[in-house]
Amino acid sequence: MPRLSVVDPASADPTAKSLLNKVERALGVTPNMMRAMAVSPAVLDAYLSQSGALSKGSLSGVVREQIALVAAVENSCEYCYAAHHVLGDRAGVNADDLAAAGQGKASDDKTQAALRFAKAVIETRGFVSDEDLEEVRAAGYGDGEIGEIVANVALNVFTNYFNSVARTDIDFPVVALPAK
Repeated sequence: MPRLSVVDPASADPTAKSLLNKVERALGVTPNMMRAMAVSPAVLDAYLSQSGALSKGSLSGVVREQIALVAAVENSCEYCYAAHHVLGDRAGVNADDLAAAGQGKASDDKTQAALRFAKAVIETRGFVSDEDLEEVRAAGYGDGEIGEIVANVALNVFTNYFNSVARTDIDFPVVALPAK
């Protein structure tokens, strides 16, 4: 049962309504997570702003979705794991990579290096080793892309924690979290 209330887009205050309409236009639906965030339009705006900014970066949508799956598993967020299976599929992540991403694995070696690095960032709370950094660099990621991996981790940790606190009702097809 949810622990935070959600906003009905039809009766939302003007700021929340505008943000929720933007979500509806982009996704075709208004997910429960965003309806819960809209209780404070500042929270929803912060999420949408960071997500929007990162979508303009150099990491592909496929890699960003795979990073989201790593974070969901590492933080035991069932809501995000289910959501990013749907969003990952829409972004073009193949079925095998959707299944493997939560474990930090990918069919592409360069992507797998990014996922291992994202997992290390979460596990060490940012205190990655020199070896972790060298491995992601050796796979072909420059400092800007490494910064984007960290930023995507931060965005997903935020949504993982938000949904854990809220106990957001999952409004995507449920996908069982794999064991860590």
